[in-house]
Amino acid sequence: MSYDLFLAAIPVILEGLRLTVIITISAFLLGQVAALPLALAAASRYRALAWPSQFYIFFVRGSPMLVQLFIIYYGLGSLEVVRNSVLWPILKEPVGCAILAVGLNSAAYMGALVRGAITQIPPGQNEAACILGLNRWQALTRVILPQAYRDVLPVLGNEITLVMKASSLASAVTVVEMTGAARVMVSRTFAPFEVFTVAGAFYLALGLVFAWFFRLIERRTAIPGLSGRQS
Repeated sequence: MSYDLFLAAIPVILEGLRLTVIITISAFLLGQVAALPLALAAASRYRALAWPSQFYIFFVRGSPMLVQLFIIYYGLGSLEVVRNSVLWPILKEPVGCAILAVGLNSAAYMGALVRGAITQIPPGQNEAACILGLNRWQALTRVILPQAYRDVLPVLGNEITLVMKASSLASAVTVVEMTGAARVMVSRTFAPFEVFTVAGAFYLALGLVFAWFFRLIERRTAIPGLSGRQS
């Protein structure tokens, strides 16, 4: 064990920190945007909407994310229809494929959580909204979703941490984020313990920052008297 290698690994890992943050935040936002329509479709009483979304959630949650990344990076790029589509500028770049794969994976997990939160809201809430003169869209956006997301909010801090850890798989498709930078340094120094220890410390610190941020949001949006409510 060499303390000099610990110190030498710090600037190397820092070079990959920017890409890790970009992939994490971009994939997390993509997952949140895609999770809502996925949850609404899965909770729908119409089978044509519910079954495809439920199958997507089942497939993504039941298969390794590394396989999903390879399907997007190697599989979609080999299709001529994809190469001629508007998505090709994104899919031809490894970073874009990583963001898409991690984001769609996160969407499946968050979609299942949001769907569960929606179905747990008492039916009387919709009835009360109708009595007040709200249409279905107004009832959904002003009554149902605010309550559902208030229940889901405590999970978001954990979700972005999971997305951050999943971003390390981007190194498998040549993205030099923190894990990729660590692998490159290990191939040169043959010191995996020192290098990956430093990388792990950076992931831990970044995860604590994300957790602190979402805990702050949760405190600011908490309803007085319900702070101990379990999601």
